[in-house]
Amino acid sequence: MLRPGTLSLPSLPPLSLYVHFPWCVRKCPYCDFNSHEPASGGIPETAYLDALAADVEASLPLIWGRPIVSVFIGGGTPSLMTAAGVERLLSDLRARLPLEADCEITMEANPGTFEAERFAAYRAAGVNRLSIGVQSFDPDRLAALGRIHDRAQAVAAVELAQRVFDNFNLDLMFGLPGQSLEQARLDVESALAFAPPHLSLYQLTLEPNTVFAKYPPRLPDDDTTAAMQDWIEEHTAAVGYRRYEVSAYARPGHECRHNLNYWRFGDYLGVGAGAHGKISFPHRILRQVRFRQPESYLERAGRGVFLAESGEVSRSDLPFEFMLNALRLTEGVPSALFAARTGLPVSAIEESLTKAEQRGLIEPDHLVLRPTELGRRFLTDLQSMFLPVART
Repeated sequence: MLRPGTLSLPSLPPLSLYVHFPWCVRKCPYCDFNSHEPASGGIPETAYLDALAADVEASLPLIWGRPIVSVFIGGGTPSLMTAAGVERLLSDLRARLPLEADCEITMEANPGTFEAERFAAYRAAGVNRLSIGVQSFDPDRLAALGRIHDRAQAVAAVELAQRVFDNFNLDLMFGLPGQSLEQARLDVESALAFAPPHLSLYQLTLEPNTVFAKYPPRLPDDDTTAAMQDWIEEHTAAVGYRRYEVSAYARPGHECRHNLNYWRFGDYLGVGAGAHGKISFPHRILRQVRFRQPESYLERAGRGVFLAESGEVSRSDLPFEFMLNALRLTEGVPSALFAARTGLPVSAIEESLTKAEQRGLIEPDHLVLRPTELGRRFLTDLQSMFLPVART
């Protein structure tokens, strides 16, 4: 018999792996990710790879026998790793984890940190999807964002990715300092000229604890950024891309499997400095956070200690956590997935669903949990309706 308040998951969700590489050449003024400029001694690549291998090893009892459906090497700037370092990392992962035969292995790269021979070496090591942080092709916008690459480097990196990788993503931002609607169009058209299988298009936001938050640049007004978003959605659709998530556009069959697992409330083991993880068991869901600072992570890794935080997700928080992710998907998710991923009946969110439907934010067919067009425009409002306080 289950204890009061415990869950009962009918099956465990797919499991992904996230590997965090926390160093960048220079911290961008808009960035709130866990990224750090290296100390004077440079990046301790060997020591960090040792720590990552030990981190995975220590996590094995939590995930015995579960196959890994995707790997994402993010940062920071993972392309600062040597080709030999990436080869060793993937070798260490394969030696410890059962990666599925068609496992999607994505690595982030920045145009200012690539060398031609490295891309080919990353592919030979097993990386089969590259995500390039272009952000803009406009020299003035790149300067405003504090990027270390220029337009020529961005173009060269994308052209090389075209030759080496069958599957790659371009990261672009819009609503940039001083950007007009026409400039945003030119940026997106520059990206589409390379026919990338996948595009991530994010609106720049001023995040707390960033240089931009302290010294805000002048951004386009709301009407202009709304016009940018409308044009992006219409134009990408016209040339064969589907907006399948808030900021993600893909040609058919090239959706990011790793991110889809997040949005469908799948599981992920996170290793490396500051990495987050979510791991399900038959009667509970566990969240973990690694030590954030690279030096602190490395020092504790030497003693076999990796976790800064670890704890169960409460039953009252599960509806919001599930809907926070699932409602980002344009097509939503089957309502049956709510019970499969949370162990709770759909009736647990029925009141919030009804209120959201009455406000025109969610489709009336509750067999599928899908936001309306209005719901996508006011996504934060829709998601907040599933917070515990919204049901008390």
